[in-house]
Amino acid sequence: MKLKNKVAIITGGAGGIGQAIVKSFLKEGAQVVIAETDGPALKNTLAELKSSYKNKIIGIKTDISKAKQVNRLINSTIAKYGTVDILVNTAGLQKPIGPLTEVKDTDWIKNIHTNIIGTMLCCKYVLPVMISKKKGKIINFSGGGATFPRVNFAAYASSKAAIVRFTETIAEEVKKFRIDINAISPGAVYTRMLEEIIQAGAKSGECDLSTAVKIRNEGKTSPKPAADLCIFLASNESDGITGKLISASWDDWKNFRKHLHGIKNSSLFTLRRVDGKKIIELPRVRDRKDNLK
Repeated sequence: MKLKNKVAIITGGAGGIGQAIVKSFLKEGAQVVIAETDGPALKNTLAELKSSYKNKIIGIKTDISKAKQVNRLINSTIAKYGTVDILVNTAGLQKPIGPLTEVKDTDWIKNIHTNIIGTMLCCKYVLPVMISKKKGKIINFSGGGATFPRVNFAAYASSKAAIVRFTETIAEEVKKFRIDINAISPGAVYTRMLEEIIQAGAKSGECDLSTAVKIRNEGKTSPKPAADLCIFLASNESDGITGKLISASWDDWKNFRKHLHGIKNSSLFTLRRVDGKKIIELPRVRDRKDNLK
């Protein structure tokens, strides 16, 4: 099993994609702590899984935008299992939906506090234990709008783009401790967020609304690719891959090991400004002769 005896915290683990990741991690031998703000959903998820996995799973009701609650989450995990090997930051908000001039300021701010500040706090409070043992894996969630303009979803798109840059920056800070931090784009999966798009109707914009309706009508898209990518990034198979944004559905991540050297030392799978002539690199990367062309 790829994650045998590893201790993983999964935020938003009672939601659609988050729950799929929880189940996949348990099957791969991990001990899982679900951090979830939705109490009833957390209770139902634990009831479903505890009969099969007994002492390998616990749940802690947590609002990741609150520093004290995140600190409690990390300390409670260490008290129970002794360490934290993996952090998966699945939890996030999509709303508000609509033109910037029409949405509430408070909803915009809440989105930023949950998506960016929540991800930051979870990373901040888990990193000391990973640094102390010079090993760890962190997986952050990006999403639609991080790499292209997403009309009527400005808060969500902005927060997800920020998470990508945050991921790349912190990955550089802790690379010397053999901690790998990556962001993933899970792809289109029929979850609560797609339901929100349909419920918002015209406020979602023609493109997003039609795509969500199509996914619903053609059958729910499986969260399995996202869960499989998380297993890869959480396992030893991905050692050395860090500071990247990887798409579960579009990128050939299953063959990354064949091209590890080139991926590690290039701008592949990162956010960069492209001016038609060059991609601006950090000097230590740009000057390497083994850089991918």
